[in-house]
Amino acid sequence: MSKTVLIVDDDPTQRRLMQAVLEREGFAVAQADSGEAALDRLAGGVTPDVVILDMVMPRMSGIETLKAIRAEGVAVPVIVLTATGGIDVVVQAMQAGAQDFMIKPASPERLIVSIRNALQMGQLTKEVSRLQKRQAGHVGFEDIVGSSAPMRMLKTLAERGAKSQIPILILGESGVGKELIARAVHGASERAGKPFVAVNCGALPENLVESILFGHEKGSFTGASEKHLGKFMEANGGTLFLDEVGELPLDMQVKLLRALQEKEVDAVGSKRSIKVDVRIIAATNRNLQERVASGHFREDLFYRLNVFPIEAPALRERRDDVPALVDAFIRRFNAEEGKRVVAATAETAAMLTAHDWPGNVRQLENAVYRAIVLADAPYLQPHDFPAISGVTAPQPLAHDEAVEPAPTGAQAYAAPEMLGPDTPVKILDARGHLRTLEDIERDLIQFAIETYAGHMTEVARRLGIGRSTLYRKVRENGLEEFVKEAG
Repeated sequence: MSKTVLIVDDDPTQRRLMQAVLEREGFAVAQADSGEAALDRLAGGVTPDVVILDMVMPRMSGIETLKAIRAEGVAVPVIVLTATGGIDVVVQAMQAGAQDFMIKPASPERLIVSIRNALQMGQLTKEVSRLQKRQAGHVGFEDIVGSSAPMRMLKTLAERGAKSQIPILILGESGVGKELIARAVHGASERAGKPFVAVNCGALPENLVESILFGHEKGSFTGASEKHLGKFMEANGGTLFLDEVGELPLDMQVKLLRALQEKEVDAVGSKRSIKVDVRIIAATNRNLQERVASGHFREDLFYRLNVFPIEAPALRERRDDVPALVDAFIRRFNAEEGKRVVAATAETAAMLTAHDWPGNVRQLENAVYRAIVLADAPYLQPHDFPAISGVTAPQPLAHDEAVEPAPTGAQAYAAPEMLGPDTPVKILDARGHLRTLEDIERDLIQFAIETYAGHMTEVARRLGIGRSTLYRKVRENGLEEFVKEAG
């Protein structure tokens, strides 16, 4: 999805010039001719990704507008424009919460660099906040990406369950984010800030399940060189998340049922039971009722866990959330990998939204991770997802790769089918004669614009010409509308 930049300036000419520069770089642009108009836009609920704010405006100055934005709790990055570069003006803007400043008139290059830096800083800030909340056990439902109807229903139901101590069973396919839902329930409950301990029951060695869950005393079995508390004791006072609970062996299901009913655990080798205060949230991708019918899961434990079931929808059932998830993953992996990817192009977002994602959110996350690592352009293209798009990235020529000489003599007039597979930009016409240089150049520019989704900086770089030359040739060849469609 394109990032949105809000331009706040009382000069319509300045707004138009900046809009033209930003739209060429793939940004969506909104405008406001005053500080009051900007605040009205922000109050409307649609927050831009970056605000460019003029310092000198009638009625409400840029500083007053910036202070009002911050007073409303809007953390959007703000870049201020000033006609003078006085240190006092700059200090005042930074103290009011600006991320950067530019002296009018700002060059297009300076404007784009400043916006991308602000976006990256915003991404890093959000990622740090996410990690801090996860570490402190304060993950909330606002941290679950998704505003589709199924996700709104899930959040409403889970919020009600979080307010009580009722056991919760999260159902859903593998990869839908059941652990994140469990963390949000914990973060929204009275136990927020207390331990959240996650256990994947399907990954526990069968001979160690009892020891891992309930603990053991020193010397209770071969290899028990020291006392181990167990997951129930680790989660004491907080929440224990039992993922893939349907994979527990039957004998351990008996001990788990007793721990839930009596609120106490018996460590291996211990002579007495230990009281525990733990809230249980279980999850499974299996049909537990079928497991009960087949004798692989205890019926009494099923009824003990299935008190407040929550169904987590598959990603194909909430396709509207895919663009927002992609943006969230781009933000995370930019921070982890030190990349500066802005977003996915509209074409890429549409392609990812249309995909079925049998591996759900986890598969989407891994696909975006790979794309971020390999991406060279500021925007993710379809060829960055070859397993989904079927399109591979264009391969650059090696420096030592021999360049075949151009056809000469009779070869130049050979039939097109004799020259190998057809190419997107044809050199010869239907009769086998060379096309005019003007026609070839027009097709080449059009093909480049289509290949790089209207990202004109990348198009110019790949063609080996300057941006101003590229835009002149676009106008001369009547490709303006094609640029708008591709962008």
